[in-house]
Amino acid sequence: VLQKGLKENFADAQVCVVDCPDLTQEPFSFPAKGICGKPRIADVGGVPYLIPLVQKEKVYDLNTVAKDIELPGAFILGAGAVSSKVLGINAELIPIVQTKSEKKPAVNGSYVAQINPTDKGCLLEKYSSKYTDCEFGLLANLYASEGQPGKVIEVKANGRTGELNFVSCLRQTLEKHYGEKPVGMGGTFIIQKGKAKIHIMPPEFSACPLNTDEDVNNWLKFFEMKAPLICQPVIVSRDPGFDLRVEHTHCFSHHGEGGHYHQDTSPDSVQYLGYFQPAELLFRIDRPQETHLVGRD
Repeated sequence: VLQKGLKENFADAQVCVVDCPDLTQEPFSFPAKGICGKPRIADVGGVPYLIPLVQKEKVYDLNTVAKDIELPGAFILGAGAVSSKVLGINAELIPIVQTKSEKKPAVNGSYVAQINPTDKGCLLEKYSSKYTDCEFGLLANLYASEGQPGKVIEVKANGRTGELNFVSCLRQTLEKHYGEKPVGMGGTFIIQKGKAKIHIMPPEFSACPLNTDEDVNNWLKFFEMKAPLICQPVIVSRDPGFDLRVEHTHCFSHHGEGGHYHQDTSPDSVQYLGYFQPAELLFRIDRPQETHLVGRD
């Protein structure tokens, strides 16, 4: 299914089932070896807690989320916002956490991408270099598993010929094929070659309401960042009525760049390599009572 859809949007695409590579090795350097074992997705909070105006009291903990999704000790990947109570500012969170279990404390391998106060560029830092908690704020889309080795879906795609970004292509392919049935997927992929359009939220929340997508895009800071970028996508083919964010991807690198992935900007030369696992369960946590569809790109 995925290969057929990708070939409509990329010059070359190959999808097969392989053994998950050891994700503790470079370039991933994750705290868990794989993305297998009781795979599940959590959509926590939501964009309505960020815009039109921020609700700073919305703070969560990945260790608590692991218990809420009935998988204490889960290995969690995904995309979210930092806790402004911890950092004192707003920033992109790239969560990569082996949550705490009865036997072991949490291992936080997350990254934070923020606007550098000195040159207004990207400042990417390991979360654990400054903080000891596993908190996040406002919203997150998370893929969780036991972090075990096992069989995964390997996706290779080179040379983008269509308009869709890599993640949207995967999601829309699933939606087209499975229709009413929601199919969720998570994991990690690398942009091996090329460049990508990435945004980072500014350190200050907007004082005036952000009411349209145009307002949001004027507020966000956009960058072109270079490969290799290691990305953490969470995909649900369609929203079965839980006010989900159906796709959300954050990325980090070992050269100081990272943030929220939008699209590659070098379609001819881009190369993607990904490892995915279909999720068995979906959890919706702290769904906003008042909602809207602004700022979900």
